Amino acid sequence: MEYVMGLDLGTSSLKGIVMTKFGEIVETKSVEYPCYNFGNGMSEQKPQTWASACEEIIQYFCKTVTDFTTQLYGISISGQMHSLVLIDQYGQPLRNAILWNDVRTTKECQLIMKRMGSRFLDITKNNVLEGFTLPKILWVQAHEPEIWRRVYKILMPKDYLLAYLTGQYVTDFSDASGTMLIDMNTKNWSTELTREFVIKEEILPRICKSTECVGEMRKELKDMFKLKRSVKIFAGGADNACSAVGAGIFNSKIGMVSVGTSGVFLQYESILTDKVVKGNHFFCHIEDNKYYSMGVTLAAGDSLSWFKSVFSPDKDFDKLLSKLNSSKPGAHGLLFSPYISGERTPYSDSKIRGSFIGIDKAHTIDDFYQAVVEGITFSIKDCQELLNKNSKRKIERMVSVGGAAKNKEWLKIQADIFDSEIMTIKEGQGPGTGACIIAAVGLGWYPTLQDCQSTFVDYTETIYPDKEKVKEYSKIYNIYKEIYPNTHKITHDLINVQKEI
Repeated sequence: MEYVMGLDLGTSSLKGIVMTKFGEIVETKSVEYPCYNFGNGMSEQKPQTWASACEEIIQYFCKTVTDFTTQLYGISISGQMHSLVLIDQYGQPLRNAILWNDVRTTKECQLIMKRMGSRFLDITKNNVLEGFTLPKILWVQAHEPEIWRRVYKILMPKDYLLAYLTGQYVTDFSDASGTMLIDMNTKNWSTELTREFVIKEEILPRICKSTECVGEMRKELKDMFKLKRSVKIFAGGADNACSAVGAGIFNSKIGMVSVGTSGVFLQYESILTDKVVKGNHFFCHIEDNKYYSMGVTLAAGDSLSWFKSVFSPDKDFDKLLSKLNSSKPGAHGLLFSPYISGERTPYSDSKIRGSFIGIDKAHTIDDFYQAVVEGITFSIKDCQELLNKNSKRKIERMVSVGGAAKNKEWLKIQADIFDSEIMTIKEGQGPGTGACIIAAVGLGWYPTLQDCQSTFVDYTETIYPDKEKVKEYSKIYNIYKEIYPNTHKITHDLINVQKEI
């Protein structure tokens, strides 16, 4: 049997999936690694842990899949977007990767807009935000000049793994478009931006199609894994773009909601935008000359993980979420805003912080969990409303991927809050499946991504909204939307006072 392998390089773990030429899932494996949060919005990771996790996953597949060493034909990678990896001439990281959810770069964002103004929007089709790559580069230039002088290549996380596997320094259009260094009009690195911010273009990776074979697995790795044939490595793509491919987002009638560390609402775009909307992200899709727009809440699953680690560290997630929907919408009058890492859509506010509103001594731990889940979903509803308003269209149905898609009660909450039919993918492997599809198309097994996706992906039952609960959640959501305007000054003041103490 012929195999492809997809890797999904996330914020908390690297996930691997092996699929056959006919889309059957043979084996999966996940390896966790730490994320370092240093306060003041700083979030970093050691790139070396990604390579170690990759080795562990491939070794595992070599042991558990009988003919893996003789029948692995191709590998592709999905990766967290925007995170900055700086490497030296020997391919070694010069410092920890600065992650997508790091918000230390407010001053750098202000500097970019002061120097570029509306021209920046014309080039990138996005507002500049702390999470993007360019502000991180400027931060390193200003605060770590000795490291900046030694930079040989700038990479994104999945590109670091590509370099580890092949020795080649490349990226794809979907990841490049999230750096804020690409000219979306020409699909090339923007000479105007690189000159303005003193970035030598030779330190940027070559941009290619996601399905391009960027090289074969390095001989020393192939020998280490005892692989018997050459293994082609394909460029892959940004995690949300790969999720969209795996979810079948190839037209404007179907949207995607994703709950991982962050939360995403995504919709397909067939033409290049000429309008930049605050809070809306506009990037290149995996599909050639196609795009997607999305809104992002920074701490979706991260909020749930945080709450569990602080208040229920020894309990199982499934058990903790088993009582969702056991009461009416609204967690008995308790609301949660998931701004624990700041927020992107629709507020673009790195200093806003989370809140519980309406705490009563009658509330139980189950009410708090329901409030956290509802708050996360409300924050993604903010993204949905912004994108629907901007595109002047309503998505007919949605595909749910990520952690929330594994919990039927949470899916019901999604259907009611979004007022939409919700579908899920069997096995819940969104980005990893998307990476496998890219590899299968790159190998020539299928003519198009859509042809491959229709074979590789099966959907589960459709969950329909409960019209009565839709009405109830609409009322609660309107109250939820009052939290930000009434708390942002308070949380900003708290942060400023903490800096003074």
